[in-house]
Amino acid sequence: MSKQVTIYTDGACSGNPGPGGWGAILQYGDIQKELSGGEAHTTNNRMELMGAIAALEALKEPCEVALYSDSKYVVDGLEKGWAKGWRARGWIKSDKKPALNPDLWGRLLELCEVHQVKLHWVRGHAENPYNNRCDELAVAESIKQKG
Repeated sequence: MSKQVTIYTDGACSGNPGPGGWGAILQYGDIQKELSGGEAHTTNNRMELMGAIAALEALKEPCEVALYSDSKYVVDGLEKGWAKGWRARGWIKSDKKPALNPDLWGRLLELCEVHQVKLHWVRGHAENPYNNRCDELAVAESIKQKG
């Protein structure tokens, strides 16, 4: 039986595009680990994707993952099959326009093939202390990137 891990992620950007950051919290049993990172010139959606990617990449073996995100872009992109459709059409959306962030979506889809990921959308800046902490991590990283 694979390990059950809970992950919370968030992304932030000061300007869009602009300096951005992402934060993630991984929980396995009593163990909790915080991750964060950022980029000097990026978008909010890229940072939302990076939070999920970095958290999943940190797992050392295939796991059952409950992934919590306040990003409809990430949750719907995976849950509604949009990203798989874009990949199948050579990163072209149904409206024939290029899909944004194919590099990150490709990485995320590959990780979702390794791990059993169940997605959960949470309201941002609400009552979830883990989502709020991820937001703090992401904002701190975006401020660092302004440097």
